Amino acid sequence: MPFAPAARLSVAPLLALALALTLSGCAASDTADDSQGSGASAAPKGSESSAATGHAVRRPRANDPFDYQLGGAYDPPDGVRTVIRDRTAAPDPDPGIYNICYINAYQTQPDAVAWWRKNHPDLLLRDADGATVIDEDWDEPLLDISTDDRRDRLAGIVGGWIDGCADRGFDAVEADNLDSYLRSDGLLDRGEAAAFAGLLADRAHRAGLAIGQKNAAEMTGVRDEIGFDFAVAEECARYEECDAYADAYDDKVLVIEYRRADLTVACREWGDRLSVVLRDRDVVPAGEPGHVNARC
Repeated sequence: MPFAPAARLSVAPLLALALALTLSGCAASDTADDSQGSGASAAPKGSESSAATGHAVRRPRANDPFDYQLGGAYDPPDGVRTVIRDRTAAPDPDPGIYNICYINAYQTQPDAVAWWRKNHPDLLLRDADGATVIDEDWDEPLLDISTDDRRDRLAGIVGGWIDGCADRGFDAVEADNLDSYLRSDGLLDRGEAAAFAGLLADRAHRAGLAIGQKNAAEMTGVRDEIGFDFAVAEECARYEECDAYADAYDDKVLVIEYRRADLTVACREWGDRLSVVLRDRDVVPAGEPGHVNARC
């Protein structure tokens, strides 16, 4: 999701080695939960094909023009070859479009809080007083990924969304809020976020989908251990993080900037290598007031 003004944290990638050791140590126990009982084995990290579906996992192409349509679907601008839409929307029907399905994997959508409280109250992160921990910029409670059991159960739920994206014809998923541990008041850590991401990557690959790392430049060093295939980076030009994503993902990086000055920087420094778009923070559809859409 777009960052709220002044709320963005830029974190240097200093702990990648420690996180890699954490992931390797927990790999045996952190296997993807299959809530639908398919019994399919997980694909290898970074696999190019799905053992469950037989479909090749296709990554987006570097530097393809793209559009970010989380606020509502509309016909992509001329020349756009990659589109990101919410999981509740349909993929673009143009066979030449690479469609990415947005899922809020680490936090709850505000309109879904009642469902979580009714059906899975123990999967909402709570503080010592029992109050849910909220990302106050977006009024979204955090999901509790602090234990193997909770990660497995959440992977079953979020994995169902991933399967739904595949069933509707998307090519990839973007799992948002990987960096929610930074907003957890110290109750979650980076290793737990990475362990959950590994479960989601396994599920995506089993469904024949690529999966993108969303933000969290400090975690690019463990992309192979997790299994991410590309990156979606908000405001990486503004916060001087684009190089971390570009190096880790061989330029398969989709950049969203929200200020025109940052678009200028992104295009000057990265426009010939990365896919860059300027959007309004509310990512409203074309034709609605406040819509902003430009690229290099």
